[in-house]
Parts: sequence; structure tokens; C-alpha cells
Amino acid sequence: MTDVKHGQGFIQPDMCETILRELRALEQAEQVRIVYACESGSRAWGFPSQDSDYDVRFIYVRPVEWYLSIIDKRDVIERPISNLLDMNGWDLKKALHLFRKSNPPLLEWLQSPIPYLEQYSVADQIRAISPLTFSPKSCVYHYLNMARGNYRDYLQGEQVKIKKYFYVLRPLLACGWIERYNSMPPMEFVDLLEELIPTDTELYQVIGHLLQRKKAGEELDMEPRLSVVNDFIQQQIAYFEQKAPLLQHVESGRDQQLDDLFRTAVNEVWKA
Repeated sequence: MTDVKHGQGFIQPDMCETILRELRALEQAEQVRIVYACESGSRAWGFPSQDSDYDVRFIYVRPVEWYLSIIDKRDVIERPISNLLDMNGWDLKKALHLFRKSNPPLLEWLQSPIPYLEQYSVADQIRAISPLTFSPKSCVYHYLNMARGNYRDYLQGEQVKIKKYFYVLRPLLACGWIERYNSMPPMEFVDLLEELIPTDTELYQVIGHLLQRKKAGEELDMEPRLSVVNDFIQQQIAYFEQKAPLLQHVESGRDQQLDDLFRTAVNEVWKA
């Protein structure tokens, strides 16, 4: 297996083999078929620490009989974090239900720069119609809430958890991308940074230096807050709190198409 590249780094081949082995074991234990699996988290975003978890997310399909039941059943699979491996996934029916609401995490998974597994045609079918169901308002609210929560929890006071700047900046830059391009933002932080922050500004230089430190493996914990970054964050949160209500909300209007996709996928997976 070749290295799985991500930004300027990669996932080691032996870790890829471990992840694939765990996915296959999970299929056997749960009696499911995994149609798509990827990295989602700091490694896919492009700012992992040396001890960052591998956040493996996946979509799976159960046998036809499982869906033909009057009983509501659990539609997620989770595994306890072990040896930096954090694995959980959604049943395809749940994934499509969230997809019709323009769910950003699912849309991110489908464009992850680190795919581990993709089989059958399901993921490609969802990607093909995702621009038609993309809702700027829903996605901006998702990212704005993420930014506000992390800013409130980690970046108050004179001493802050400095690595948490990335967990506020990335969702805010994602909001900026949606406003500018009316499309789902890329996952990798550096793509958002270079597209949305002018390279000749102090803000860009400060963020770039912090990113270099994190990638170099420095322990980024409590440090004096970065005023230029905090000022930007406060301005952007205030701006998008005013902007978000004015954005377009898209109703999927494609329930029949999603029903057909789901049925086709179940038949494809279990007749293959």
C-alpha cells in the first residue's frame, strides 16, 4: 500500500494497514458492509499534533432485513478510542437523512483528503448530487456555532490554550469560503488560509507561524493570547452572526431521489 498523502504529510503505510484491518474486523463483527471510510479531524484538516488521534469515520450498510423492522434500532457504530484510533460511523439511512439537511460533517467526509476505503457506487452518487442540496445557511450556522463554542471555552483571558486557535479559525474561514463561493469549503486548513487571508498581513504571518510550530510537534498549551488573532475572531463571529440569517436556505426537495439511492445502494452492496 502506498502512503496516503495529506497536505505536506502522509499517513504511514503501516497505520493504513491497521485501519483497514480494523474496518474489516468491524464489518465481520457487526455484519455490515462499509461503503466509505476516511480520516476526519486534525490530520485531515492539516494541523495534527504528533499524538493526534486517527479519527476514522465511515458509512455502512446493513442487510435488507435489518431495515424491514417495526423496531427503531441504533444507527451508529462506535468503538472506544484505543492506540490513537478513534472509529465511528453512520448507517447509510442516517447519513442520507442528514445529507438532505446539508449536514457539513458528512459533506466533509466525502471530500476528505485521506480516504481509507471506498467501494460500491454510493459515495460517488452522493457527491454527484451534493451541490444540488447544499444549503449555505445551514452550513454557516454549523461552522459558526462550532467557532463560538470553542472560542468561549478555550480562548478567553490573557492565557489561552493556544492550539485551540485552529479549532476556531478553521470553522470561521469555512464560513468565509461559503460566503464567497457558495460551496462546501475544502477540509485542509492551509487551503482556507491562503485563499481567504492576504499573505502580506500580520494576521497571516502570525497564523502561519503558529501552524509551523504545531506541525513541528511543539507542545502548544497555555500561552499569552494572540491579540491580532483574537481581534479577527471577534470581528468574524460578530459579522457572521449578522450575515447567517440572510443566507439562502436550500430545501433538498429530493426525497424520492434519496430513497432511490438508498434502495439501489442496499441492493448493490448485498447482491455484489
